[in-house]
Amino acid sequence: MQGTTLKCRDLDSPSKLCSLLRGMKQAYENNENCMEYARHAHGFANNLAVATEISYDLQSGSYIEYALAEEGITQEWCSHLAALVAPYLPPNGTILEVGAGEATTLAGVLAALPARPSQAAGFDISWSRCAHGRQWLKTMNQQADLVVADLFHIPFADNSVDVVYTSHSLEPNGGREEAALKELLRVARCAVVVVEPIYELADKRAQARMKQHGYVRGLKVTAETLDCIVDDYRLLGSIGPENSEVNPSGVLALKKKNNDSLASTGRMVWRCPLTNSEMIKKGDGFFSPTTGIAYASLDGIPLLTRNHAVLASSFGTVT
Repeated sequence: MQGTTLKCRDLDSPSKLCSLLRGMKQAYENNENCMEYARHAHGFANNLAVATEISYDLQSGSYIEYALAEEGITQEWCSHLAALVAPYLPPNGTILEVGAGEATTLAGVLAALPARPSQAAGFDISWSRCAHGRQWLKTMNQQADLVVADLFHIPFADNSVDVVYTSHSLEPNGGREEAALKELLRVARCAVVVVEPIYELADKRAQARMKQHGYVRGLKVTAETLDCIVDDYRLLGSIGPENSEVNPSGVLALKKKNNDSLASTGRMVWRCPLTNSEMIKKGDGFFSPTTGIAYASLDGIPLLTRNHAVLASSFGTVT
């Protein structure tokens, strides 16, 4: 569910971007798979980041509708995820959901954790989904920072979040597995808990579907080449709103090496996704004092992708 902020870098021209936007919107309104439309109609071999962003934005609101209609399934899924995350979360710890969407999972996980984290956050590439998620968090009486951000340039410093987890948000990024896992591990202090369709543990029918949709593969093998320990790896059974025989959810839990001695600070450290310098909150947005780069917000939701960086060294000093 993650990629880069919407622009035509992935395409040859603005007119092709406009055509892609219109075509995917029409496919979605026709109850067709708009990602499949993007691959076939425009000749993409894999899921482009821009197509992923459009797809998720078009779906905004649907996850809350599902959570309301299937309250029991949603609660069970969130409770199960909380049980997977809790063993790695230290007292006064911090937690981040990657690809939080409409926060239906994040709100449920926070409610189900045995101990409340000192700070929680989630990000998504779709502003619309973050906007729905902000409202859902209020409805569920849960508190978390929601921002627009990119999976491959997460706006947090190294080792600055105790536990980072996903819930079916890496899946469309086939071919970028190593880059995704490296970035999650960079941000995490204690552990990364990846809950995604597991290609290698699926049957042939499910594998064929994952290939067709450009899903991630080889997550465990990739993780074993990185600076972490594979602590858990298995299918999760039949629970979950996105889990099915053709889309089987599994867990890959990764413990960071040599980080046991690092005590949790109880706070997250924000990092500029463009320069990697530390950022501070300033109004509704963020600012890096060392570089003068600022990030604005849209209706109170910070836009923390590289494409939203503004050079504004006088920010906060001119009235």
